[in-house]
Amino acid sequence: MKLIRGIGELVGIVQEGVLRKQGNQMDEVVSLKDAYLTIEDGLIDDFGPMAECPVPSSEDEVVDADGGMVMPTFCDSHTHICYAGTREREFIDKINGLSYAEIAARGGGILNSADLLHRTSEDELFAQTMERVNEMMAKGTGAIEIKSGYGLTTEDELKMLRVIRRVKETSPAIIKATFLGAHAVGRAYYGRPDEYVDLVCKEMIPAVVSEGLADYVDVFCDEGFFTTEQTVRILEAGIANGLVPKIHANELACSGGVQVGVRYGALSVDHLERTTDAEIEVLKGKRTMPTMLPGSSFFLGLPYGKAKDFINSGLGVALASDYNPGSSPSGDMRFVMALGCIKMRLTPAQAFNACTLNSAYAMGVSDMAGSITKGKRANLIITRPVPSLAFLPYCHQTPFIREVII
Repeated sequence: MKLIRGIGELVGIVQEGVLRKQGNQMDEVVSLKDAYLTIEDGLIDDFGPMAECPVPSSEDEVVDADGGMVMPTFCDSHTHICYAGTREREFIDKINGLSYAEIAARGGGILNSADLLHRTSEDELFAQTMERVNEMMAKGTGAIEIKSGYGLTTEDELKMLRVIRRVKETSPAIIKATFLGAHAVGRAYYGRPDEYVDLVCKEMIPAVVSEGLADYVDVFCDEGFFTTEQTVRILEAGIANGLVPKIHANELACSGGVQVGVRYGALSVDHLERTTDAEIEVLKGKRTMPTMLPGSSFFLGLPYGKAKDFINSGLGVALASDYNPGSSPSGDMRFVMALGCIKMRLTPAQAFNACTLNSAYAMGVSDMAGSITKGKRANLIITRPVPSLAFLPYCHQTPFIREVII
């Protein structure tokens, strides 16, 4: 047994069976002051007030939290961290006034990353990806969804997904893999997007599934990328092959991608920088988790998602980092939580739930992560002594982690 005692506040307690929070529940964060927590076989075994703390045996490992907070690790349900190299040149282009869409139209953006990845060996790509995974874990993230989408050929998409599988086998973090061959139209198919969609549906998806490389299928359904009709074709092909849908939508325009995602039972619809009441209405009563990526809004100067409108309408919201080389080169979920509060006007409780339980739900792992619940994985952050949960987004650059347990 591993015993954590002397916990100043145990934060994020959720009853067994609760997989997400919606509406008014987003403002609920149950905590217990002056607490202990025990771990058996990597799972949360028990917790309670220090007055009831069990007496450890000589064989038990004892950790003294010394008055620090204990909380679940962050869950990041939208990343692109399997990539080669970086894109500082485009960073300068953005500073000089070019938009994300303009850079993409010039053949930059995703296509530049695809060129770099094609020239990078699988071993080197694995090394770079693991470096980012370790960086994210050190900052308190214990579950990560990693998307492909910088291959854009069958061979290179498979290379990416094999790397993600190696990461899953190597890292103690919970890893989910998403096939995103429809991230952009590959260079070889310039001007022939429907032919590229044929490649995705008829060759890439069967190859991915034959090797068991992905949990989800995703499409960038947005202005200048894939239409709703093309998205439907890809989702139907993915579903026919046993993949669960996800969607990139409404980053650049109200694309109709949210509606398509809901129609096909997507687990999440992500980005949502531009939404109307129509998107909120279609999501009500559905399993689909609206997921917003404030790091991308911050880096690109895009509008921030209207998370408060979604919550006030009774919906839940997840937040994720979108860690990628072009539009959000950071996987710091504490900063994502802070942006949720500062830019999206979420309360600290709402932002916390969006970065933990709801983001776990958006990647299909809220039955094992995202809260302090008996039987869940003991993926935990032990903080230095801090005055409250609100301190984390308020003093968002002050070091707060004493130890991360994954």
